[in-house]
Amino acid sequence: MFMTTIARMSGSHGRGSDGAGRRPQAMSAAGRLVARQMACLALAASALIGAAAHAADSYPRMAPVKAYLMDRGREIALARSAAPASISKDATVLVLTPTGYETAVTGTNGFVCWVARGFSGAPDWPERWNPKIRAAGCDNPQAARSVTPIAKLRTAMTLAGRSDVQIADRIKAALRTKEIPPLEPGAMCYMMSKSSYLSDDGGHDMAHVMFYVPFKDGADWGANASGSPIFGGNYWFYAADHQAEAAKLPPLSVLLVGVAAWSDGTPAAMPPM
Repeated sequence: MFMTTIARMSGSHGRGSDGAGRRPQAMSAAGRLVARQMACLALAASALIGAAAHAADSYPRMAPVKAYLMDRGREIALARSAAPASISKDATVLVLTPTGYETAVTGTNGFVCWVARGFSGAPDWPERWNPKIRAAGCDNPQAARSVTPIAKLRTAMTLAGRSDVQIADRIKAALRTKEIPPLEPGAMCYMMSKSSYLSDDGGHDMAHVMFYVPFKDGADWGANASGSPIFGGNYWFYAADHQAEAAKLPPLSVLLVGVAAWSDGTPAAMPPM
């Protein structure tokens, strides 16, 4: 899900090695929001690099845990709002506790809805510690089995005070031993809540769906190409200078497509391509 990590929109993680499909440097506010909330598309222009540095300065360390917690009923409602009610009404719902995510509602359709915080995703995202982040997502059954567990493990270890190195090693071990299963074909996530807060940048929110694919980048999908409706990049890290670390993990990209309606059916602004 979200707060998942997408790599540099105009860098090596978001395109092929020859640079084909690179987006122009000028990017809309909506496009910048998408990149940041996914926490893995690095910044596409030098102005955005400055904004990222400012965000990192604004959130240099974790806030008290209570700053990230929500009223249980409100969190359940926000999580369900990630997807149309026809899907989310029968989904399992997770809520965040001081020690990690726990099941608040047991569903019947295999979907898992939950609200990511900034530290649920990439460890190098500038807004990682932003306590305002509330990224509602609803993972389909394939993602719930093979992607959600990564975010749950990362979150629990972060709240337990583990270092980024310890967390990365633990994730690698869990994937190697298949404690966390390999990415399942068809894994995707709904992020269509009009009440999410995805970033301090721009309008703070965007209606979209995401697809998880076992590639190092989204070039084969035309992600980030001029005129393409697909944003994409590497899942594991926000910035492009972690290629060696990403290479130690299974190839995993996130491809994102904006949609024209929120989960309640009301119109949503579409980002210009």
